[in-house]
Amino acid sequence: MRALLLFLFFLFSVPASFADQRCDTQVAVQRAELGDLSLVYQSVGAPRDPALLLVMGLGGQLIHWPDDVVEALCRQGFRVIRYDNRDVGLSRWNQLPPSANLTVELLRYKLGLPVSAPYTLTDMAGDGLRLMDSLGIRQFHVLGVSMGGMIAQHLAAMAPERVRSLTLVMSSSGAAGLPAPDPALVQLLARRSAPNREVAIEQQADLLAALGSPQVRDDRAALLQQAAVAYDRAFNPDGAKRQIMAILAEPSRVALLNQLRVPTLVVHGTADPLLPVMHGVHLAAHIQGSQLRLIPGLAHRFQEPFKAPLLGAVLPYLQSHRQDVTHIAGL
Repeated sequence: MRALLLFLFFLFSVPASFADQRCDTQVAVQRAELGDLSLVYQSVGAPRDPALLLVMGLGGQLIHWPDDVVEALCRQGFRVIRYDNRDVGLSRWNQLPPSANLTVELLRYKLGLPVSAPYTLTDMAGDGLRLMDSLGIRQFHVLGVSMGGMIAQHLAAMAPERVRSLTLVMSSSGAAGLPAPDPALVQLLARRSAPNREVAIEQQADLLAALGSPQVRDDRAALLQQAAVAYDRAFNPDGAKRQIMAILAEPSRVALLNQLRVPTLVVHGTADPLLPVMHGVHLAAHIQGSQLRLIPGLAHRFQEPFKAPLLGAVLPYLQSHRQDVTHIAGL
């Protein structure tokens, strides 16, 4: 009887806001010093919950994972870890980059010549593993978007015994012959660096609009606000250029994917202007046992009308592979 009373006391004395506190997306970011790298990350959720590592795409910062999406993942019982990749956001890559010219490397890429890059997507996958090592997390789930999905492919191949599940959103295998991006979008990506804050914010808002779905009418003021927040937090166009070179220098990952034996979900939109839908279809076709979810109208951005369909695809899959997290210290 005493045990029952104690249980009831605990049950009814827990504040209603407990889940809100546990999944507070405004908790302070932290910094992991990893030798030549200094990665800024945020951990949302209980330390003993299964960990979910979020890997962002080209030039994106951890704030580009929508807070409500992070909160939804946390409320499903995951410890959500999002971070700034090397060379963007508040993270630092402490090695002086060798001189590199994106224009030259783009020309070499178009001519079918080898492309040089200061670092590789494999290096960036290693960054994620080192971050999880520093947090003492042995096994975890991985969710990567766009370039982050490419990085996640390498991460899973490097340490398959550590990856509980792999979710690839808006990503690609990098194989030759897949559909090219929308030409208008390519022109936006190829624009010269902005001379000042105002122009940079306008250009980023233009890019966000172009990455969106034609089914959704964007609020220009909201896009400008989003771009301004990102600019004021950190602005490093040279870092984004080096990440582009890492993508261009990357060979097809088909052979790697054919050998991958990690539970994998591929999610792609039918209206993606950067990586058209066949990128997702091709990606899933080369990962044994993978599941493919196509979302009608989804483009290459986390737009409000598509958050529910995205979470509807991702959350059940994560739950189906949910297992208690294993910490290195506990091995």
